[in-house]
Amino acid sequence: MIQLTPRMMLAGLLAAGTGPLIVALGAQYLGGLEPCVLCQYQRIPYWTVMALGLTGLLVGPADKRGIFLVAAVVLAAGAALAFYHYGVEQHWWVSAAKCGVGASQTNSFEAFRATALKPLTKSCDEVDWTLFGHSITVYNAVMSLVLAGAAAFAANRFKPGGN
Repeated sequence: MIQLTPRMMLAGLLAAGTGPLIVALGAQYLGGLEPCVLCQYQRIPYWTVMALGLTGLLVGPADKRGIFLVAAVVLAAGAALAFYHYGVEQHWWVSAAKCGVGASQTNSFEAFRATALKPLTKSCDEVDWTLFGHSITVYNAVMSLVLAGAAAFAANRFKPGGN
């Protein structure tokens, strides 16, 4: 059996944040799927986990147990947000986030510049992509829960306040 070192576990945490972001950004920029506001919010936990993993790798005396515990909480919150978004898509409730509609195409640099900082316009209850009848929010919720469990498990491999 392979002995997991703290550096390997932190690299895994960094990968756990990076992988889903690569998929999301690829779907957006290569696949043409427009994210809504809630989709954008669901990326925040992964950016945070990336930063935590990178911090653990670069700062030698960092509290590795604390890093994994924070990552577990952040990922669990990400799972809750993904479930909330799924509920919006299923019309179980209305989104509290400002999710707009009616995106317009720009045909000049001035028009692009005027709209570049405006909020996203895709409605949060629109589903552009499904697999086996479920949107990506379901898979994000499951992935976030699995990663949260893995981070909590990893945290238990370290002594409190230790490396």
